[in-house]
Amino acid sequence: MLFDIALAVAATFVEVGVLFNDGTRPAPLPIAVTVLTGVVLLARRRSGVAVTAVAAASAAAVTAAGYSPGGAPAVVALWSLAETRDRRISLAVLAPMVVFLEAGNVCSPTVSIGAWTLGAYMQTHRRYVRAVEERAATLEREREQLDLIAAQRERGSIARELHDIVAHSVTVMLIGVRGARDVLDTDPQVAARTLERVETSAEQSLAELRRVLVLLRGQHAAETRPQPSLADLDELIAGYRAAGLPIRLEIAGEPLDLPSGVELSAYRIIEEALTNALKHAGATLVTVRLGYGGADLEVRVHDDGTGTGGPGPGGHGLVGMRERVAVLGGELETGRAPGGGFQVVARLPVGERA
Repeated sequence: MLFDIALAVAATFVEVGVLFNDGTRPAPLPIAVTVLTGVVLLARRRSGVAVTAVAAASAAAVTAAGYSPGGAPAVVALWSLAETRDRRISLAVLAPMVVFLEAGNVCSPTVSIGAWTLGAYMQTHRRYVRAVEERAATLEREREQLDLIAAQRERGSIARELHDIVAHSVTVMLIGVRGARDVLDTDPQVAARTLERVETSAEQSLAELRRVLVLLRGQHAAETRPQPSLADLDELIAGYRAAGLPIRLEIAGEPLDLPSGVELSAYRIIEEALTNALKHAGATLVTVRLGYGGADLEVRVHDDGTGTGGPGPGGHGLVGMRERVAVLGGELETGRAPGGGFQVVARLPVGERA
């Protein structure tokens, strides 16, 4: 609004200055018409065609009164019409306006067409900027949706892997309880009833776990292959070395017996980080470090490459890492390393939180 007011005032002053620039004595009629036209310019965004018509009528009235208008309101109206209205409408108005302004000796066609061209360019630029912003917003929404889908898929994968781990543990417990029930010789009735309740509870737990996993997987069949652990890390690293990725393995502290879920998550995080380094980092050396000690297992994968080290466009490896770490209640840091290269650092609780 402030810009529109300033533009209308400027056009009015310019037009009044042109009217009486030749020494003609100021008269109320042309000044009133010019000021009224300047007020009408305030509506240029909403009623471009009508404002242009008023500007043309004003120029005609001033000319009929014996004065020589400068055409400033008409030029502003043409520029605004080209900026705010459809191209076909502004072109349809431009042709008769050019003829009228030239015939009335108000302004030359060069000025009229130049004003229209400037307005058309500003409209095109504004539409381009709007299209770019909308495209960026659409891409952001698509990225969020893809991240969400990737997170859901990763959760399903984690659920399948944890199912195999928990199912194995519960099965072993169930077999042990059944065996214990058979050999107990003191107060056999009470022991039998207690063990029967434990057996029933274990069976119900297995059934419930399978039911939940069916919901998570859809109709996918359960995976029966053994899940990897840190004991398989040497074999994993050997495969990447064979693919041309130099890797150095470092172990700090005394290795501990870790929960199966922690070992599986650590293995998967290292696997994903090495995959990203192989694809995107261009590294000459990748260091994989396992830090034992305290309540956390620290997994650090650092490459000295010049690439991002993270997943490329459309990749969701970091999303999977975050999901795995979040399941265990740990922490994940990714990004450029202080000394150069890219690093992935995961701290996985090995105590009660795991």
